[in-house]
Amino acid sequence: MAAAEKSRDENNRKDWEERVIALRMERQHLMKPAGLEEYNVLYRDLSPGLNIYWHGFGEPPCLVYRAGFDDLEYNRERQRNRELVKGRFQKGNIGFIQEEDMELFAGLYRKPWKPDDTQELILALIDREGPLNIGLIKEMTGLLVKQITPALHKLQESFVLFEDQFDGEWDREWYRFEEMFPDVDVQHFTREEALKMVLPRFLFRYVGASVKNFRDFYGIPERELKAAAEELTAGGQFVQKDGIYYLAADFELLQKQERTPFRKILVLHRNDCLVRCEEHHLKQEYKREGMDILQYLLIDGRIRGAVLGHFKYGPYIMEDVCVRLPENEAEARKMEIMEAIYEINGREEPIRRYMGLPV
Repeated sequence: MAAAEKSRDENNRKDWEERVIALRMERQHLMKPAGLEEYNVLYRDLSPGLNIYWHGFGEPPCLVYRAGFDDLEYNRERQRNRELVKGRFQKGNIGFIQEEDMELFAGLYRKPWKPDDTQELILALIDREGPLNIGLIKEMTGLLVKQITPALHKLQESFVLFEDQFDGEWDREWYRFEEMFPDVDVQHFTREEALKMVLPRFLFRYVGASVKNFRDFYGIPERELKAAAEELTAGGQFVQKDGIYYLAADFELLQKQERTPFRKILVLHRNDCLVRCEEHHLKQEYKREGMDILQYLLIDGRIRGAVLGHFKYGPYIMEDVCVRLPENEAEARKMEIMEAIYEINGREEPIRRYMGLPV
């Protein structure tokens, strides 16, 4: 009797996970690519947006697989029009948000400004001369680039200066933040208020998330995220089950409605939002001495593998493909997995090994 009950519980758990994954894939537009209006809301919910890891430096952000159009070019145009703006958000990392969300993300990420002599010198120079790039700051102050750059980043994290990256050029000008955004009040939202706005957006797209998932995505301390999630739970907006938070409406939906399982293999770059949500275990799980994790493999809605090798400009060197599947399934789906990898990376550089064995 106990064994039968245990088996039933396990089947129920697997069925629940399949439903969560299927709804997540639908909400991420990995089942059906988003049209323009759907994409704008999706981008907002998954902000700050990042560009493609390694190859995307200087490029606009994009949501790979999720748009029914060329979202790289679409976001390039939005950058050019200052509809997408650059900032330093998660742990000081570069990201791009929609201009109308500037107050929200200032509330979420703005760091207190603690000026030092270098920052004050640069700020006084910009106040006197107007917007300047790093080369001109170096010329006018005699400071080294390695002194200027960290000072600019701290001023950027404090929302004192704004880096105007509206194209892919390297030589970008730095402005007083209030000059570029005179109507933005960076103190409009507290961190707590901002969290209670962004977490429901995120959860709508991720469906079921732990505090660690929140932390990995937003780069904010767990205690603050947990406090916000618990407050949203107490208010009836979230439901918590076994350490996983759901929107209350989704929790009810998942119990009532069966969904078609997601059966597909996708190759995700390391800045993909589904990867970022699981960074707390992925980096260690797929770590291999002397190799980089180039990409992750989303197999039937779960990250169950990685492409290992070496980054370079041009095609990556793909040394090995590691998958976390039962041995028989890993072998049966070998060609399907390799084709998915080649579809993203091309065939110029061949995969050298699969599960440690020469291809």
